[in-house]
Amino acid sequence: MDAGVTVRPTTATLGAVVTGPRLGDLTENQWRAIEAAFHQHAVLIFPGQHLSDEQQMAFGARFGELSIESLSFGNQRDDGTLRDANDPLMRLFRGNEGWHTDSSFQPISAKASILSARTVPTKGGETEWADMRAAFEALDVATRDRIAGLAAYHSLYHSQSAIGEGEDTTAKGLAVLHAGDRTRSPDSSAGYRQANSPPLRPLVKVHPVTGRPALYIGRHAYGIPGLDPEASRRLLADLVDFACRPPRVHTHRWQPGDVVIWDNRCVLHRARPWSLDEPRVMHHTRVNGNPATESALAEAA
Repeated sequence: MDAGVTVRPTTATLGAVVTGPRLGDLTENQWRAIEAAFHQHAVLIFPGQHLSDEQQMAFGARFGELSIESLSFGNQRDDGTLRDANDPLMRLFRGNEGWHTDSSFQPISAKASILSARTVPTKGGETEWADMRAAFEALDVATRDRIAGLAAYHSLYHSQSAIGEGEDTTAKGLAVLHAGDRTRSPDSSAGYRQANSPPLRPLVKVHPVTGRPALYIGRHAYGIPGLDPEASRRLLADLVDFACRPPRVHTHRWQPGDVVIWDNRCVLHRARPWSLDEPRVMHHTRVNGNPATESALAEAA
């Protein structure tokens, strides 16, 4: 059943370019084909969609409850002026250049994320995704056995501090980012500060739909219980370095109107830098995970 949907896999182990349907006006058969492709390829690229905010939110809501409806991710203010590298928001975004999965530092991690390109620079600003399913499958048996029972804490403030950004600057950046977020109440500024108990998550996650195991790591992960801090840091860094290599990485060069959705349960992603003298504006929608499968561990394994 193609339902007028063409799915062309990338040359990487993940990702596919999908053409044919208009995301703002899907038939039921088209939606079923897209959902199946999402579970198979983990990253779906829809060129030239030019969605409105409402259309993007409606598409995201097909996948589940939205934790973020539509946020502008970029260096251009509403008045058209550009933020410089010292702006708290840009200092926050610099962290996105490290491999990560969205909301792993929240009590319930994200199921899916959507980005749509509104304004793109002439050079740079790509997004890359890395296949954690294929990465797990490529591990040697000894490494699989070593990490099978391990878990790590996840913290945005830890990962920001690792690139030299303190809690105050990170909190300010988050406050600016979420100022227009309709899913967050106006009195929730305390949520921008570091949680007392960062969530603990296993290093290997079994996908709740496909059943495929995947590494669940990235820059927010740290502090593996049972290992000293340096051994934990080294293991997590080695896993990311191994995982995020060809043929497990796909790079997308954005064009205005492109829409991409990816599965945070089995994919890492990162933004590539660009000259802040040029605007780059992306709109982000995030789908909350199922509490039954995306909640943190109650205690160390």
